[in-house]
Amino acid sequence: MPPSVTYALDDTDRRLLNAAQTSFPLDARPYRALGRPLGLEEDAVLERFRHLRGAGVLRQTSAIFDTRALGYRGTLAALRVEPERLDAAAAIVSAHPGVSHNYGRDHEYNLWFTLATPPGGEPAEAAAALAREAGAGDVLVLPTLKVYKIGVNLDLEAPVGAEKVEGPVPGSAGHGGAVPKQVELSESDKAGVRVTQEDLGVEPEPFGAWARALDLEVDGLFLWIEGMIRRGCCRRFASILRHRAAGFSENAMAVWEAPEDACDRLGAKMASFKAVTHCYRRPVSERWPYALFTMIHGRSAADCEAVVAAIRAETGLPAARLVYSVREYKKERVKYFLERLP
Repeated sequence: MPPSVTYALDDTDRRLLNAAQTSFPLDARPYRALGRPLGLEEDAVLERFRHLRGAGVLRQTSAIFDTRALGYRGTLAALRVEPERLDAAAAIVSAHPGVSHNYGRDHEYNLWFTLATPPGGEPAEAAAALAREAGAGDVLVLPTLKVYKIGVNLDLEAPVGAEKVEGPVPGSAGHGGAVPKQVELSESDKAGVRVTQEDLGVEPEPFGAWARALDLEVDGLFLWIEGMIRRGCCRRFASILRHRAAGFSENAMAVWEAPEDACDRLGAKMASFKAVTHCYRRPVSERWPYALFTMIHGRSAADCEAVVAAIRAETGLPAARLVYSVREYKKERVKYFLERLP
């Protein structure tokens, strides 16, 4: 299980990490460019990045790709496991290379994970196979039907509250939440994905190694990344934090019953709240009546509950079901185009 102890960030750390999450510079000397508006010299930024990475606050700086646009298919799944077998079941699930997130949650379905399969794969079948192997009593398979917002950007300087995004919602899919379609990729595109999905080095000119690996000039590498963003294959280039180490100790999944014909309107409203990092529509059933999912990261349970109350007031929906994370078993990005995932 990854480290979950909160690290004592100072004000400079917070400003630096806020900037790196929002817009990490595509620049030959990115740490110098990152520090300039903050009044920090390049060496000071490099020292802080090395320290924050060693402390477990900074998880990765890389291109963040869209699973579906790359041709992979994914789903959220939940298992109902006997509590005494939860750790053993979680180990089986986490061992699957297509599982990126795996959490124990305070719900009768107590093990929740995201699963991606490569082109031609069937995530529902893979989830069912994992459920059998883990000895689960039941499995929910909840693929994404609509994407209203995706992207963790933790504001380390402001309190968690009911503030809303001004203007377009960052990380929204647009087009009424339509799931991105697969983009045709060349072999050189796939090679670029393999290189830029890795953690960027913490050194003065880190993009040089990536460019050499792809037989490109550094400016050519930046043009390729920017092109992948325009094509919808790459959501952004940014630093990603470990939320618990950064002080966001609560991770609440708030799920909502909503009329089918109102989901797009309500999903857009939910996505407009800054504290909502992910907002999706998923299928409903007799076992699972909740159509809308919002992920909220807070410094306390009270933070999460305040955001849920504000969403209720905005949407007029009945009370949400809050499902808190109680243990993080795995949290890492799926590596694309390395091998065929089972």
